[in-house]
Amino acid sequence: MDAETIEKKWPVLGRHEQAEGWLLVWVDLGRAPRTIDAYARGLAEYLQVCERDGVDPITANRANVAAYVRELSTRPSRRGANVVSIDSGSGLANATLQQRLVPVRLFYDFLIEEGVRESNPVGRGKYTLGRHFGSSQRGLVPRLTKLPWIPTEQQWLDVLAVARHEPIRNRLMLALAYDAALRREELCSLRTDDLDPAHRTLRVRAECTKNRMERVVPYSASTGVLMSEYLVHRATVSRARGPLFLSESRRNHAQPLTLWTWSKVVRRIALAADVPRFSTHTTRHLCLTDLARMGWELHAIATFAGHRSTESTLRYIHLSGRDLSQKLNRGMEQIHSWRTRMLAQADTESAAESS
Repeated sequence: MDAETIEKKWPVLGRHEQAEGWLLVWVDLGRAPRTIDAYARGLAEYLQVCERDGVDPITANRANVAAYVRELSTRPSRRGANVVSIDSGSGLANATLQQRLVPVRLFYDFLIEEGVRESNPVGRGKYTLGRHFGSSQRGLVPRLTKLPWIPTEQQWLDVLAVARHEPIRNRLMLALAYDAALRREELCSLRTDDLDPAHRTLRVRAECTKNRMERVVPYSASTGVLMSEYLVHRATVSRARGPLFLSESRRNHAQPLTLWTWSKVVRRIALAADVPRFSTHTTRHLCLTDLARMGWELHAIATFAGHRSTESTLRYIHLSGRDLSQKLNRGMEQIHSWRTRMLAQADTESAAESS
């Protein structure tokens, strides 16, 4: 990607020399194309708001950035007026707000390093509970941490009932997405030489993962049956080695299946099953939660999931309720013993009084 491409794709960045230069630095550093695209879209939206409001982004202050955050949090939802939850009628989700502020914060970091500014109007949250007033700093947007959504057993059965009528490719992809807890890009990037059918394992290459950590994960015997059927079917589409999942449409016949095509497939299944919250990432959430429910240790789940830090894995432990359930059971056992012991003492005292 060069300056001409940036100006063509994001004209507003081309109108701001420092913004264009900032993005080119990330391109030269070899950031993933999707990361570059996310950074460019986020900063472009901020610059457009600055131009509309007559604010010079180079000299913008914290109040200007706060006004931008307020707009993001109150603008009408693109999904319409249907309210699914209390905060879904308007504005962006908390996680999306955090993502939109990242490129803006990084842009101002760049300006500070270049000597154009002395401070960053976005700042970083460093709030520490219990400190005296003025000793800590909060970010512009409070960071909310929510547990991943997973379907109920009935919702999962409804999804499977619809998926059962899908082509073999889609059924195998859904099975692998759950069995191996694969992210969307990891699933769609699988190649024929990543498979080891003899040991029922597959290799998730580092360049396809979120944190650039390669791993080898197993899949079940049931998924192995689907895999065998699909490989026979794939040979009718293409016998060439390479991407495992291929498009069978007339327009892109035998071409690698794209992330967007798989997202559309899952979305169609979710709507047909009347489980609209089901997405390409839901199977990963469900798998890791099930592993936690089965008693897998924290480090084992983290290795399986490809998490660099166990902090991400802890969310699934909490979601499974495993630790809380164990503590509750132990506590109830103690309470139960205490109650029966008191009853036994009452019986002994009654017998003594009778005699």
